[in-house]
Amino acid sequence: MNKRSLWLAGGAGTLVLALILIIGSVTAARSNSPQPAQTAMADTHNMSGDNQGQPAAMRPHEYTPTEGSGGQPLAYKMDGDTKVFELTAKEVMWEISPGKKVKAWAWNGTVPGPIIRVTEGDKVRIIVYNELPEPTTLHSHGLDVPYNMDGVSGMTQDPIPPGGTFAYEFVAKPAGTHWYHSHHDSAKQVSMGLYGAFIVDPKKPAIKADRDYTMTIADAGLGFSLNGKSFPATEPLEAKMGETIRLRLINVGEMIHPMHLHGQPFTVITKDGYPLAQPQMMDTITIAPGETYDVLIKPNAPGNWAFHCHILPHAEDSQGMMGLTTTFHVAP
Repeated sequence: MNKRSLWLAGGAGTLVLALILIIGSVTAARSNSPQPAQTAMADTHNMSGDNQGQPAAMRPHEYTPTEGSGGQPLAYKMDGDTKVFELTAKEVMWEISPGKKVKAWAWNGTVPGPIIRVTEGDKVRIIVYNELPEPTTLHSHGLDVPYNMDGVSGMTQDPIPPGGTFAYEFVAKPAGTHWYHSHHDSAKQVSMGLYGAFIVDPKKPAIKADRDYTMTIADAGLGFSLNGKSFPATEPLEAKMGETIRLRLINVGEMIHPMHLHGQPFTVITKDGYPLAQPQMMDTITIAPGETYDVLIKPNAPGNWAFHCHILPHAEDSQGMMGLTTTFHVAP
């Protein structure tokens, strides 16, 4: 080996040794230094009962009331043997979560609109008044109605113009959990709040429940909401040990929502108002847009159990539970 080769080999060895010493120094420094990022992450995710270590922005984990309550029973008047309901479509400011108000289009000023509840075979008349800046209609989703009462804009009727009125008349059938909504520019109007539950009770009820709840599930224009509210403004489902609870679930949104109940299963008894030949027990039910399901819950443990959509970005973020979340409060 000549002198030049020896010189190159020696230089390369020196360089390698220097690199080893540098890497060793950096590694030692890192191992001896504090890890602030990991500490901050642990504090942020402290979910213990006290507030120590939690960021101030964490949401409350209990029900926080807000202004306005949708889904209340709608009164009717009798005209001979016909039950007459009145619905007015108008623009309102709606408090969807504590301190947050959004512009909504609502039936009778609430989101969801009031519950229409009748008995199978009843003669029904629904008078719609349009106080919106745009045309609208009313579609009774899931009910068997005459063609010209179906409420599809441009197909079964001309839309109701601003300031206009239209009367929908039909015999209520079939029995089951149904809903009503605008069917004019419905992607916009329904997402802004023009929907509500329409329940047709059977003449001879076959199922007895101690409590009967209805829950609309929405996800579009006004955001993720249950009965027009986003957690923690969602009203809890109250129950007691030994009771049978009927819960009517209606997906009025544009997304699929797998609704999951903590702590106990439920039994699915109807789909779209029709009784299932074989009721099925589960703890998570996937509801597509437009679908309705009725479930029965028999509480098996006291507690404040979570009930939420299991597409987790719909129900939880870094500040805690939100959106499509409520609680199933079981008292002893």
